[in-house]
Amino acid sequence: MGLTQREERTVGVAERLKAIGPGAMVAAAFIGPGTVTTASVTGARFGYALIWTIAFSIVATVILQEMSARLGLVSREGLGEALRTQFDNPIASAASIALVISAIGIGTAAYEAGNILGGAAGLATLTGVSETLWAPLMGLFAGVLLFTGRYKLIEKALVGLVVLMAFSFLAAALLVGPDLGAVAGGFVPSVPEGSLFLITGLIGTTIVGYNLFLHASSVQERWAEPSELPECRTDTIASIVGGGVITLAILVTAAAVFPVGTSIDDVGRMAQQLEPLAGTHAKVLFSVGLFAAGFTSATTAPLAGAYATAGALGWERDLTSTRFRAVWGTILLVGVLSSVLGYSPVEVILFAQVANGVLLPIVALFLIYVMNDRDILGNYTNSPAQNVLGGIVTLVVVWLGVRTLLEVAGVF
Repeated sequence: MGLTQREERTVGVAERLKAIGPGAMVAAAFIGPGTVTTASVTGARFGYALIWTIAFSIVATVILQEMSARLGLVSREGLGEALRTQFDNPIASAASIALVISAIGIGTAAYEAGNILGGAAGLATLTGVSETLWAPLMGLFAGVLLFTGRYKLIEKALVGLVVLMAFSFLAAALLVGPDLGAVAGGFVPSVPEGSLFLITGLIGTTIVGYNLFLHASSVQERWAEPSELPECRTDTIASIVGGGVITLAILVTAAAVFPVGTSIDDVGRMAQQLEPLAGTHAKVLFSVGLFAAGFTSATTAPLAGAYATAGALGWERDLTSTRFRAVWGTILLVGVLSSVLGYSPVEVILFAQVANGVLLPIVALFLIYVMNDRDILGNYTNSPAQNVLGGIVTLVVVWLGVRTLLEVAGVF
């Protein structure tokens, strides 16, 4: 006896959900300690008022990441390869390669210490053991996972941690008992005085330049044919929306627990501050979520840096190659040493911010350009609606880039 149409649709949805993977890695990458910190600070200072920013960020991220994933699946090229091969002028090609390596390679190395220390802070809160002990162990475990060179193993580990992170942060949010009416009201756009910096931060920690490189390459490890695009899209949308829900849960937790206007300086201490206000369970759940956020970002950042660098330089995209391992190993080592020695590479981070501020608008513009190239994508080019939506997101990305550059220059 055959299946009914409804049963067939249910089976089809279930099969697509089994394909969750590359998109979850993108979510794992953007929900790092930086996002946890920014969402916590926002919730504590402005309550539920900026929830709309998370909703906008997720829609914008889905638009760009879907393009990146479609490019990788259909063309079988990563974004780094596409950038390198699109320019006939050798000067333009060399400049694009230098910009990619500067922004992605150096940028991920500069931020890796924060990823490692963020995860270590969660473990320190749980165990009472110093972050300086957990930090190198975090780096070691991330290195072992990447060194296996087994994409499916890496993907499954990160998907599992994203699920753990989602459970932890959502459970913590439910425990603190948020005001559901205020949560709903937060989806109505408003810009409270003094909130522009945090609005920029929430958007900037969600729309991440290196995720566009990571996604275009990782989808090729999972799917082989353009006909599998529906599964790829399901993975992208479900994973990134899920990531947005996690970010929302973090903001809601802080908004529910702290009086509006509270300043949070250390997200690790936030977990400890939750205990007298919301109970031990909330503290434990938040700490577990913080660990998962740190470890997943500490793993995906070096991987993204290696994919982007290999693509820009025309290397074979092989997780077991010496050159590929050398790139992610260097990024990871810089992060571990910086976290252990207490060194804050301020100048390197400033350079990375400038490079990323320049790169992200360029990559967004290039992405829309190449997504309209029928020689590469055939019938899978952007529709007019996708171009309009992409253009709107690109304008926001340009604003983010300009603001980042002005911030580094000391204007803000």
